Amino acid sequence: MKKLVLAIAFIGFGSLAMAQQTPTSQDKEARRAEFQQKMQQKEQDRLAKMQKDLNLNQSQVDQIKALHEKRKAEMKNEFEKNKADRQARMEQMKAKRAQMDADMKKILTPEQYDKWQADRKAKMEERKAKMKDGKMKRQMNTVAPATNS
Repeated sequence: MKKLVLAIAFIGFGSLAMAQQTPTSQDKEARRAEFQQKMQQKEQDRLAKMQKDLNLNQSQVDQIKALHEKRKAEMKNEFEKNKADRQARMEQMKAKRAQMDADMKKILTPEQYDKWQADRKAKMEERKAKMKDGKMKRQMNTVAPATNS
């Protein structure tokens, strides 16, 4: 009984601690502004390095800057254009996942289904942690060595 009460208390304190860490919209806006400022600075640094390395004149620098702005605008337009398609695909995936869950629930016993759900959730958390650490990104960028079979 004491263990159960302690476990519930730990879970309660853990959820309170997690609730305290949710970012506000002001925090998000501040981080977004900071990120945009950093990106602008990086772009300026890259352009200055290019100017120095390639010995560009001011006209060339202005043309390159205009080209970058044009490309950025095109990319933003493409992103917005494809946004509806992405959302539709996400909805399809959610519907398929829900259908699979319903089918699995019919096939498995309640205990098996609960274990399957727990395993699936654990794997999802593991993938999220890897993505946060950047490990998944590195794994996807590396090429598997060829085997001599």
